[in-house]
Amino acid sequence: MTEAALQGRTATEETALLERLRAGDERAFEELVERHYPTMLAVARHYVSSRAVAEEVVQEAWLGVLNGLDRFEGRSSLKTWILRILVNTAKTRGAREARTVPFASLAPDGDEPAVGPERFRGADDPFPGHWRAYPGNWQRLPDEALGARETLGVVIATIEQLPPPQRLVITMRDIQGCSSEEVCEALDVSEGNQRVLLHRARSKVRSALERHFDG
Repeated sequence: MTEAALQGRTATEETALLERLRAGDERAFEELVERHYPTMLAVARHYVSSRAVAEEVVQEAWLGVLNGLDRFEGRSSLKTWILRILVNTAKTRGAREARTVPFASLAPDGDEPAVGPERFRGADDPFPGHWRAYPGNWQRLPDEALGARETLGVVIATIEQLPPPQRLVITMRDIQGCSSEEVCEALDVSEGNQRVLLHRARSKVRSALERHFDG
């Protein structure tokens, strides 16, 4: 199926779901919660102090969704609209906890290297800019190694240590499966900013995996 056809089918399914929601179909709302709750909880967790508070934020956001269904105009996807409500709710709650900083103020520093410069050959080298030692080829590793609990622990630990903007973007893109457009609209960041944050986050995770596999 082509991408255009897939998008068309998704839009049709969303329209049908929206009609059911506006008609008060409880099962439709249950389907919506099952589909989006994990992503909402993961995003909320980045703005507030604990999982318990994040769960409260998600519940409050769902109330906002239900109360705003009649005003939803379809200018964005239903998922994006829900995430915008969630982010705004989480920011408000985070502000009350005096822990939040506007996401736009956390734009990436243009001078921060995605990978440490010591990993590359210097200007006086016959091959300046090339890797000093190439990263290990993880695709050649057995599936068992990639799926090992220890490896997963390295990834999770690395993501937890990332700067908040990078951690949030990689969580939404690579763990929760959001598209770049959904991330940009939900977080109100530019495509370029989102791309840089994701690249730097992925680079740090790759570097951590490289050290883990190569010893």
